[in-house]
Amino acid sequence: MQKFSIIMPAFKAEDTIASAVLSIIKQEYKDWELIIVADDYVDYESVLGRVGLLHKGIRFLSTGGNASGSPIPRNIGLDSARFEYAAILDADDMMHPQKLELAVVQLQHHPIISCALQLLTKNHKPLRTVGEGSDRILTSQDYKFTNFSSDSMLVYDRRVADPRFDSTLSCVTDIDFLLKLFSKSDHCFHFGQTLHSYVKRPISVTNGPGASQKIALTKQLMLERLSSGHYPLADPQSIPSVQQFFTCSLKAEKLYSNALLTNSAALFEDYIEQTILANTDHVFREEAARLFYL
Repeated sequence: MQKFSIIMPAFKAEDTIASAVLSIIKQEYKDWELIIVADDYVDYESVLGRVGLLHKGIRFLSTGGNASGSPIPRNIGLDSARFEYAAILDADDMMHPQKLELAVVQLQHHPIISCALQLLTKNHKPLRTVGEGSDRILTSQDYKFTNFSSDSMLVYDRRVADPRFDSTLSCVTDIDFLLKLFSKSDHCFHFGQTLHSYVKRPISVTNGPGASQKIALTKQLMLERLSSGHYPLADPQSIPSVQQFFTCSLKAEKLYSNALLTNSAALFEDYIEQTILANTDHVFREEAARLFYL
């Protein structure tokens, strides 16, 4: 039976980590290890112990630093992972109970698994979903036109691809990570039901004042990298489609940044959705519409 290594970077996570860890303990599939990597000098073993959430499957590591950025603790966790299948879970997000149970079946046939994503406020109030629809294969050409928001929900087979996060990037490093996965596989299997909850925090690397401008600069760099061959995708014919997504995403960042000036509750996902529908060719537009409004 295959096992999962789940990597959880933790920074100022004392108020959220219990919910994240509980979502792993409640998984229907029980063959996992959870590697918590502190990046803030906090003793998370004591934090979890105080609420009765210590578990034999949890290991505690540290970057030895503070506020290093998510790539470093994620990479430390991946370097120490012992099992074939891997997933990243941020310390304020949650996996739904069936996620690993469903994923392990499809991982016998597909090296990357994605799922629909539920967006929540910091108080766990639902905001919207992304990628709901039918279960099916997504090629590297159409993946980001479905999961256009976050790639933190991915589960993957490390025997096929075992990349690391780029610590030179200031944000959205999971897109870089995704493109490295697609350098080894031309597709993933997508669950159209929501199996992962992502908490949108008002102040974070990807939210808050100035975040959109910083993200746009990083996406522009990734677009340049893609054009220069930095990401040798397993299906080279998918490169124009991924470039098309980046172009849409950059347009959406401008719209979103302007919207935040008058509406602090604006969601980037609403703007990237609108931009994809307005600017992509008919194949992607029809596919996006089918998924968004099914």
